[in-house]
Amino acid sequence: MPENADVELRTARLILRPPRLEDLTPWMAMMADEQVARHIGGVKPPSLVWRGLMCMAGAWKLVGYAMFSVIERSTGRWVGRLGPWSPLGWPGTEIGWAITRERWGRGYATEGAIAAADWAFERLGWTEMIHVIAPENTASQAVARKLGSNNRGRGKLSAPLENLAVDIWGQSREEWRRHPRSA
Repeated sequence: MPENADVELRTARLILRPPRLEDLTPWMAMMADEQVARHIGGVKPPSLVWRGLMCMAGAWKLVGYAMFSVIERSTGRWVGRLGPWSPLGWPGTEIGWAITRERWGRGYATEGAIAAADWAFERLGWTEMIHVIAPENTASQAVARKLGSNNRGRGKLSAPLENLAVDIWGQSREEWRRHPRSA
C-alpha cells in the first residue's frame, strides 16, 4: 500500500482526503448537475460515477495519489473533488477541481488547489502542474490565474475525451514557489 493512502490535508475551511464509498451519493448528485458537469465530461449516470469513484480510490491504492474528496470543515459535508490527477496519456500532471454548485463562489477551489499543489510539489516531487480547462469555463480560468498559472494553449486529452476542446493552463514548481497566492 502506498504511503500516501491515509493522507489528509487541512485548510482553514476544508479537509482534503482520499475518496470513500460514503462519498458516492453526493458525488452522484454533483455529476447529475448539468451546470457543474458540463466542463468535466458532462452529466454522468450513477453507474459511471461509481466507476469514477472506484478509479480514484484505486489510483490512491496503486500509485499513492488521485483527486481528494473535499469536505467542508464547518458542516462535514462532501462538497467536491479536487487535486492531483495524471491518467495514462494525459497532457501533464494536473491539479483539477470540481465543487458542488451550492458552494460556488466561496473560494473553495482555490483554497483546496493551493493545498493540493503544495502537497504534489513537496510530497510527490512534481516539477510542473497543469489545469485542463474548457475554453468557455471562465470560472476555472479565474481560479487558474489566482494560482499563478498561464494559458499554454490548446491541448488534447486521451480517449475517450480526445474530442473535447481544452486549454492547458500551468506553471513550473519554480514559478509556483515564486508566486504570491491566497485563497
